[in-house]
Amino acid sequence: MYKFQPIYKTTVWGGERIASFKGVENGLTHVGESWELSGVKGSESVVTEGDHIGCALPELVACEGAALVGKKNLERFGEEFPLLIKFIDARDNLSIQVHPDDALSMARHGKKGKTEMWYILDAEQDASLISGFSRQITPEEYTALIHENRITEVLARHAVKAGDCFFLPAGRVHAIGAGTLLAEIQQTSDVTYRVYDYGRMGLDGKPRELHIDEAREAIDYRLYDDYCTRYTATPNEGCELVQCDYFTTSLYELTKDIDLPVAPLDSFVVVIALEGAGRLSTEDGHTMSIRQGETVLVAARHEHLTVHPEGRLKFLTASI
Repeated sequence: MYKFQPIYKTTVWGGERIASFKGVENGLTHVGESWELSGVKGSESVVTEGDHIGCALPELVACEGAALVGKKNLERFGEEFPLLIKFIDARDNLSIQVHPDDALSMARHGKKGKTEMWYILDAEQDASLISGFSRQITPEEYTALIHENRITEVLARHAVKAGDCFFLPAGRVHAIGAGTLLAEIQQTSDVTYRVYDYGRMGLDGKPRELHIDEAREAIDYRLYDDYCTRYTATPNEGCELVQCDYFTTSLYELTKDIDLPVAPLDSFVVVIALEGAGRLSTEDGHTMSIRQGETVLVAARHEHLTVHPEGRLKFLTASI
């Protein structure tokens, strides 16, 4: 098991809630994101607890191989850790954006695309987010609406509260709204096409770059019946939220110990603590504490993981 040093990202729309959520003091302002587990080049997570302290995540994958990520994941992704885990604090609206799928992103950038999901941790009154379109439009209409500064008129806006979950496959237009704190699980990718940004300036005082033409081909223009993931959680049992080609995510809320299988998955397991505290232990006797705002990476080589809540512990798991 491993913990990593969070990587804090200052953004024009960021706030100050991540530090208090994690129970730390970082002295930073306008922190939009905390990258909890990242193999992205230039933003590699570094081990702070467990074996290989001081080792960056890509080096850890290279050293441990299938014992860390699983045999099938190693064959599929090589030495690139395939998931990026974040906490996001939107003090202001994020830009309206879209991510390309694997095929388009690979053709254009030589990188994988980005499918992601959001789990809402906290939301101010009247907070909302954008996911998908409110009515059917064509690529030609998209271009016209962008140039008329009217694209927001056709976007589906959803009121949000703590506990809501949204799955965002590559191609879906989306934006996090002001007043929202959330956990994000995504493919390891930094390819984002910014469609609309309310005419605001970046931290450097200059307009932020838009990718209107690139986004036109990447967008999925279809309408869907429901953009929110509906689920019913049961205390002390796992509740699957998302299952896709890129990750499987489940939600747990525990007041008693539980054993989670690891070996049958042939995958690492990421544990993301949302509320409370507890301990994690593996069959070889290793233990690690975990509390709200912390993320732990459990290696694929383990047979199972036992979670011991201290009172109450709410967390997400992510594996492939």
